[in-house]
Order: sequence, then C-alpha cells, then structure tokens
Amino acid sequence: MRKGSVKKMTFVFLTLLLIIPLTVLAANSKEERNSPPNDNNNKPHLDYQGDPIEFENATVHDPSIIKVDGMFYVHGSHIDGAKSEDLINWTNFTNGYTTPGNAVYGDLSENLAESFEWAGEDDANSAGSFAVWAPEIFWNEHYVNEDGTTGAFMMYYSVSSTYIRSAIGYAVSQDIDGPFEYVDTIMYSGFYDHEAYDNNSNVNKHYENTNIPDLIEDGVFDEPNPDWFTEDGRYNYRLYTNSIDANLFFDEDGTLWMTYGSWAGGIFMLEVDPATGQLKYPGEDGTTEDGRMIDRYFGTKIAGGYGYSVEAPYALYDEQTGYYFLYVTYGGLAADGGYQMRVFRSENPEGPYVDAAGAPAYFPDDLDDGTVRNKVGDQSHSVFGNKLMGNFLFERKLGDPGSGIGYGYVSPGHNSVYTDPDTGERFLVFHTRFPERGELHEVRVHQMFMNNDNWPVVAPYRYAGETLEKVNRQDVIGEYKFINHGTEVTSAITTSEFITLNKDNTISGSVDGTWKTTGHNRAELTIDGSTYDGVFLRQYDPASELTVMTFTAMSNDGIAIWGSKTLDRTDEEVVTDVLNDINLGDLTSVVSDLNLPTEGTRNTKISWETSDPSVITEDGVITRPTAGEEDVSATLTVTVTKDDITATETYDLTVLAYGEAGIVAHYPLNGDLEDITGNFRNGEVTGDRMDNEGGKISYFEGQFGQAAYFDGESGVRLPDGLISSDTYSVSLWLNPERLTDFTTSFFGARDNSNWVSLLPRGPIGGQTMLWSGEQWYDANTGTTIPTGEWSHLAFTVDEGTIIVYLNGEEVFSGTDFPNIFTTTQGSFSLGVNWWDIPYQGLMEDLQIYEGALAPEEIAGLAQQSN
Repeated sequence: MRKGSVKKMTFVFLTLLLIIPLTVLAANSKEERNSPPNDNNNKPHLDYQGDPIEFENATVHDPSIIKVDGMFYVHGSHIDGAKSEDLINWTNFTNGYTTPGNAVYGDLSENLAESFEWAGEDDANSAGSFAVWAPEIFWNEHYVNEDGTTGAFMMYYSVSSTYIRSAIGYAVSQDIDGPFEYVDTIMYSGFYDHEAYDNNSNVNKHYENTNIPDLIEDGVFDEPNPDWFTEDGRYNYRLYTNSIDANLFFDEDGTLWMTYGSWAGGIFMLEVDPATGQLKYPGEDGTTEDGRMIDRYFGTKIAGGYGYSVEAPYALYDEQTGYYFLYVTYGGLAADGGYQMRVFRSENPEGPYVDAAGAPAYFPDDLDDGTVRNKVGDQSHSVFGNKLMGNFLFERKLGDPGSGIGYGYVSPGHNSVYTDPDTGERFLVFHTRFPERGELHEVRVHQMFMNNDNWPVVAPYRYAGETLEKVNRQDVIGEYKFINHGTEVTSAITTSEFITLNKDNTISGSVDGTWKTTGHNRAELTIDGSTYDGVFLRQYDPASELTVMTFTAMSNDGIAIWGSKTLDRTDEEVVTDVLNDINLGDLTSVVSDLNLPTEGTRNTKISWETSDPSVITEDGVITRPTAGEEDVSATLTVTVTKDDITATETYDLTVLAYGEAGIVAHYPLNGDLEDITGNFRNGEVTGDRMDNEGGKISYFEGQFGQAAYFDGESGVRLPDGLISSDTYSVSLWLNPERLTDFTTSFFGARDNSNWVSLLPRGPIGGQTMLWSGEQWYDANTGTTIPTGEWSHLAFTVDEGTIIVYLNGEEVFSGTDFPNIFTTTQGSFSLGVNWWDIPYQGLMEDLQIYEGALAPEEIAGLAQQSN
C-alpha cells in the first residue's frame, strides 16, 4: 500500500500545472511530431516517435549471411539457420543435427561421412552427437556443377572433435534451400607424425589419415613440413592453426580467397579455384615481404598467432573505400569469455592488415613465449585491432523509460557483413549473449558507417530500419548515456555513464572535452586529447521503446565510443519518475528480503526509513516469524532527492510467518489433476501456452497407476502460490515422447522475467537442465534423459544452494541460485510456459515440499517405481 505525503501532493500538483500546456500543445501537434525531419527544414527534430517495435529473434551461432531473391539467410554452427525479409525479424528454418532428413544436408551422417572420418561425429568432445561448426555460405557463379552448368551456392563448413583436431569441407547446392551435397574435405589440423588417439576417440591422428598424402602423390608438395610437428611429433599449434571458421570472398580482380583459423597459430589465407572450390595450396614454404609465414599447405598467415585468442575471420573488399577489411573475434565465446569483434584493413587481399594505429593483425614475435598452448586468460594482444564492440550495457536506472536493466550484449562476435549493392549500406551480422541471461544467444544486426578515415563504426542499437539522415544541431545537444569500448579483452560489462553535449560545444559529465557536427550528420568529439570521428544517427532504443539520438565514433587509435541521448527532463520530472518507478511487489504477504534501491537515474539519491527494524531493516532485510507465530507488519518510508528537489512515499507491508516443513502439494496425475494433500485446488487443462484456452490431457498406464499424457499442444495450469519461499523441493517423473529445445516440464514464475523451468532438453548441448531467468542460471545435468523411458527428476533449493537429481543421483550442485518465489502469487504449470513448444509425453507424481529434502529422501522418491 502506498501513501503520498502532503509535500509530495503539492509537488505533483505544481508539476501538472507546468506540463498541462505542453501536453495540450503536443496533442495538437501530433501529426507534426510524428513526421520524420525534412532535409529542407531546420526546425529541431524533437522527440519524433513511431510505434513500439516487436522484434522476432532467432538463435544462430556464428552467422554467415547471404541474400537470395529478397530473402536474407544466415547459416551457423550446429546446422542452425534463420531467415528474414528485413534484417529485423528472424525465423529459424533448420532442424539442427536431425538425420536423416536434415534440413541442410539430408542424411547428415552419410553425406559428410568423409569429413566425419577425421572429426565431428560421435568422437571425443562430440561423443554421442555431432560437431559441425561455423559454415560460410556464398554464391559462386563460376562453380561447375556435375551436370556441366555453372553457378552454385557453396557451404564451407567445419567439423571438430577437440580444440585443435578439426577439418574444413564443402558442399554445394543449386538451390539455396538445399540439400547441400558433399564435395570434399580440404583442410585438416591437429595431426601427428605418428599414430595417436584422443580420449573417447578411435580416430588415428597420423597425418596419413588427412588429405596430405594425396597432395604429395599429386605433386603439390614433396613431403610434410617438419615444422608442423613438435620435437615429440605432436601437432605444432603454436605456429599452425585450428582448421575451422572458413570465410570466402572475391577480391577486386575476381580472384577467390579463403581465410580460416581459430586461436592456435592464427588466421591463414589461400587462393581458391572458383570452378571447383578446391584450394590452391602454395606448394612451398616462404615469407611475405613484411615477414609473415607462407606454408606449403596452410597458406599465408594474415593475423594472430602464438596461441592467442583470435578467430572467426571475415574478409571482404569494400568498393567504396578501396580497402580489404578483415574482421576477427577475440576472447572466448561463452558468456564469461569476453568475446568481441575487431577489424583491420589492407590494400591487398593477402595483407598486411593493420589497425587504425598502424599495428599489425599478425602478432609480433615478442608475444611468442615458445610454448605450444592456447593462452586462455592471456590478453597481451588486446592492443591490436580496432575494437568494434565488446560487452556493454546502456543501463536503465530507476526512473528511466522502459523496463528491465537496459540494453546490452555479452560476448558479441563471430560476424559476417552484408553490403547492400544498391544503397551501399553496410550491416554487421553476429551472434550475442546478453547480461543476466546466461548462455542464451541470438542473431543481431547493426548498421555500420565509414568515418572520415574510412574505418567502420557500428551503430549502438540493433537495426530497426533507420537510415542516415540530416540531423539538427539542437537535437544533438543534451545528456547521453556514454560507452567507451576501450581495448580490453574482458568478461566485465562496460556500463554506460552520463555525459552532456552542451550548447557551447563542450562535453561535461563523466568525461570532459568538446564536440561538433560537420556536414549533415558527421560527429567529431575530442575527449582527453583524442579525437573521435563518426556519425550522429537516430535509432530505436528497444529498452525505452523510444527513438533517440545516438552517436558512434572511433579515434585514430581505434577506440570506439557510443552515445545514446536521454529524455530532456527537469529535476522535478526526474524525481517524480524515480518515485513512480519504485515497485516493491506484493507487500501484503512478504516472504523474502526486499531489494530497496538507493540510486535512481541521473544520480538521484534514494533513502529508506522503517517503523520497526525487527520486522524489516532500512536495507530491506526481513525477519520472518517462525512456524506457528503470527504474521508481523511495518511501514517503510522512501525519500527521493535530486539536488534541491525531494519527494516521499510510504509503503505498508506484512511479513508472513514460515510454514511448516513437509509436503505442500502432491499431484499424482493418476487419472485426474487433483492435489491429494487438499492444500490447493485442482490443476486446469490449458492450450499450447499456460494462459491459453483449449487443450486435452489423456491418461495411460504409468508407474503408479495412470499417468497424464501431454500431446504437444496442451498443458496444465497449476494453482498460484505453490511455492513462496527460498527453501523448497520439487520431484517429478517424466517419460518424454519427443524432446524439443526449451520445452518445459515443470515451470514456476514470479513474473515473465523471473522464473524456473525444468527442461528435458535445454539450450546447452541438448542437456536436461534446470534453467532460471532472467537472473540467468544454468543447472546442467551433463546428460539428456531418453525418450520412451521413465526418468525421475528432482531439485532442491535452500537459500541459494541448488541441487539437481536424476534418478536419485546428484548431477548438479551450485550456489547463488536466484530467489524467484518472493511472492505468494507465483504462477505454475506443467508442460507449458508463456513462450515455448509444449511437452509431449507422459508425466506423473509431481510433489512439492516446503524445505530442502535430503539426498536420501530424494533417492527414496526415485526408487518408488514399480
């Protein structure tokens, strides 16, 4: 319950008197405000706003883009793919490693069998599945098909079984929709000069099992290069690379090239025969004029080396600038790996490639310590390359428009680039993870622009159809959220700070300097003695759902900066917005500590007072009465201050006593949806989402009598409030008929941003897992439960400690599990949630407990089957 003070009411009344005329004026000028600016009109753009955009997103790792007949396609790792008509909304169209009937390769196992002889199918790290990574898709009008016609879509894919034993092969199709037919495997890595085997592998790693003997027999070169091997005959990946991440491009003269490589010895390049797709191996060793390696087999080294993180090369010729640009990614691809995109350029396809400061893409010898290893955690190479984008967050603070934590990415990388042949517009296409969302990743597209030094700068927000237009100086003036991407390779997230572009062309706030506009939209900012050149651009901010002024610019040292303009507001408006944005949830039945904010947007201060510290402290820590005692109440008072403006609000709350430990709900699912404890009402059948009508639940023979059958189009909505504690246990039996990614069996949520979901098949390697969002937490079991068999799944939560059990055995334990059920109004369901494909198969005997069951108690539940 909220009660405003007299001071607050007076303040709001005065504020209304001030803004009513503006509101009326805005209403009368709606048509004018919603008209984009005219190049012949010097009036300020003001806050032109369109309708909110609902983006459709797709999951594709390492996307390679192509446009065919008005449709954009991206192909990526694990045979994922998506398509879009506008680069804004994406739909997945592949079926992963399904075989036979694979959407891209038909019979995957048979089609790519020659590549899989070396790596990637039920072998070492890919045991039990496949590992097909990072394909490149492109149209080659010169390719000669088996029927004598010319022109084909070509897919250069990678197979991999370890961090170094990999191969690149290619397949072709005359139809973009495939199937792509295997042609050859053309580049190997990870081979030895003697017989050797990896763990969980039957593959002999002797180089005689690669294509090298055939090349020797064909006279391409006489013998293996002895430098390929260490003194003890192992693969020398200090100098030579992991054969993965192929990229192909035509140069200015129409010559076809392939770049490839990951970590290890760096990035290499070879010429390709466009008629056959085969590599033109150099045949002999040498050195470029600037001292780079040329190897008889691997080609010319163009970037990286000595085990440092550099992968995902994407090279292309840019007709407008006359340069060849080489995009690469540093860091590790996981959410904590610091994945980030860099760019170099050259006047020649084979290099040398350099960054804005003139530093080479090919790492110098002083980074070589002589060891053969991948230098995970060593970021000595971070000073090389223009860092286009790393981890960032345009932070949404209390009082800012929108909802959530803001807009940002974690580990964005492995990009391709699309250049519109008609407009010249450039688009950076990549995958990214997100702050507080674990390993979930999606495709993103950002527009790029060339600055005055012909270096690409990336728009701060995802592409939403914006174009580079004339901007008015008055629209540029104001406060911005500011990001400096720096040079670090780090898992830390760069969080926005506040700066102001003042009317007198100075910059104040977190940094000091000057700014100016040149031309219609060019941006020049001088900060701490460095000049950054780029553009001003109006973009849609998905967090606030507003169109805002932004800037993107880069310094002569290759440092990228971004800005996103905030709303123009008075201090009074800021205080009001902060106060109105405070949401403490349902205070009539508090069961966990409250998160009491202490800072709002624009450095607004927030302080709290309590009427009874024994109930709740000023820091939000509650004391729950023990089981059997009465509930207790208190009042919180909040004060919001910005400079001389202050406002207050009060909140009455009730803290509930603990419930008795033990079972609180038991749904046997034995012919009905009854809770046999009598504590909760029956479950209700739903359609394909937990709030949809319709659906049907049938019953068939199970382990304890009848079991509920879910048909893949239906679910069960359980009563609200089944769990309202941070100490609980859930037990359930599953017999899935079909496994689909993200499909839930048991689902519970405080709201659509805070939930737990028990997934028979999760998004990380297809493992069965307990997943929580959006304080993302992945509790993986290390395996996938089978179809057609009963499996017992259970998990316990004890004040942040999570343990997951499979068939009575502990398979995961961890700490810092989020406290989801901080309300008595949580939503619960079986087989469905608000988003994903429903569960298909049998389910029975759901039990929910107050308190964390002991391992022996879980084992007892798992041993109750017939």
